[in-house]
Amino acid sequence: MLGTPQIAKHPPFPRDYHLSAPLCLRFQMKAEYVRAKGFEPAQIEQMILNYARNHGKITRSEAADLCHLSVFQASRILRQLSKIHKQFQLVGEKKGAHYVWREGKI
Repeated sequence: MLGTPQIAKHPPFPRDYHLSAPLCLRFQMKAEYVRAKGFEPAQIEQMILNYARNHGKITRSEAADLCHLSVFQASRILRQLSKIHKQFQLVGEKKGAHYVWREGKI
């Protein structure tokens, strides 16, 4: 179907609708389709981890801005990543809190 909206399938994120790929292709809106579809969860995780590795740290607001998420969504993803990757650790509390990637820790 050309004009049917699609539901973005990102379980931890709110439901989002965008136009179908064939419709965007028909109207030469390829970039708009990719932008509207957003990032996949694996892409978000890699962007956050790469940012922390390259810049030494990442805050909740930086993660939210980087991945176009709310601060609450970014906070939840950062917490999940710190449980999965032992090198990715929370430092500080409240407004001064940030996450760092510590090489060598397993």
